[in-house]
Amino acid sequence: MAELMGRDGTWTFDGDAVRIVPGSERGVHKLRQYLGECAVPLAAVAGIAYEPARKGGRLRLRLRDGADPLLQVTGGSLEDSAYPYQVAVDPGRTGVAEYFVDEVRQALALEQVPDGPSDRFLLPGPSVPLSAGGADGIATFDGERVHIEWRWNTNETKRNTGPKDFALADLEGVEWRASMGLESGYLRFRPRGASTPLKPEHDPHSIELWGFKKESGTTALLAAAVAARLPHPGARGGPLTPKAAAPAIAPETPRPPAESASADPEDHDALLRRLRELGELRRDGILTDDEFAAAKAAVLARFRTGG
Repeated sequence: MAELMGRDGTWTFDGDAVRIVPGSERGVHKLRQYLGECAVPLAAVAGIAYEPARKGGRLRLRLRDGADPLLQVTGGSLEDSAYPYQVAVDPGRTGVAEYFVDEVRQALALEQVPDGPSDRFLLPGPSVPLSAGGADGIATFDGERVHIEWRWNTNETKRNTGPKDFALADLEGVEWRASMGLESGYLRFRPRGASTPLKPEHDPHSIELWGFKKESGTTALLAAAVAARLPHPGARGGPLTPKAAAPAIAPETPRPPAESASADPEDHDALLRRLRELGELRRDGILTDDEFAAAKAAVLARFRTGG
């Protein structure tokens, strides 16, 4: 058995699975903490690498495409620090990390585990029940049904449709995307036979996301829990999304240059709307003063740089 312990978490490998227990310190991303302890079966592993640095380094697993419902449903849009299958290596533990890598690689070779896509989920996904809140709604999932309640500040289009309730059999899929710049992210449920989705703020099947770590983490986990209980895309003949098929630990693709947001009236309106909504969330106690200040600074910074 190989074991690596540190402030960032603990990894153990018994020949059959890599068991990951994330750390509880402040620097560990909330999504990793919410996901909690998980066991990655050897059959789901496409590779492992130790990335040395001046102070320790980092150990990462690369999973087979389609093996994990969380990576599948987030489509490669998780920020690097939220990637669950990594652990920081403390100084003085580099030898242990290298030994861990050797043990896993040897097992992969002996078992002849393929590194190509999987046609079924090899990880079970987050446990249920789960509840997750976004900017304009709260979703709950008990393993059989998804329920959405709208917040007071939701768009009139959504509010007029009333609360939404979906049985798993009624859903064709679920999507999750993080926010980018002034563009909102979303948690979207796709009912069978539904028309082309609207923008997240108007789509009655979507919860709008603004990218806060706590919010994004819980909504991503809820999306993964639903996806794990739906037919696998590979099993029903559907292709994996291009982003999901890319290595999960690949560096972030640089964004294309954009014109200054101040020159675009629509961007200016979006900025004012976002700042107004942030103020309302702080006033109603949904955001703390620190969360409000951080979110406001991030929005203003993105607006000034045009991205």
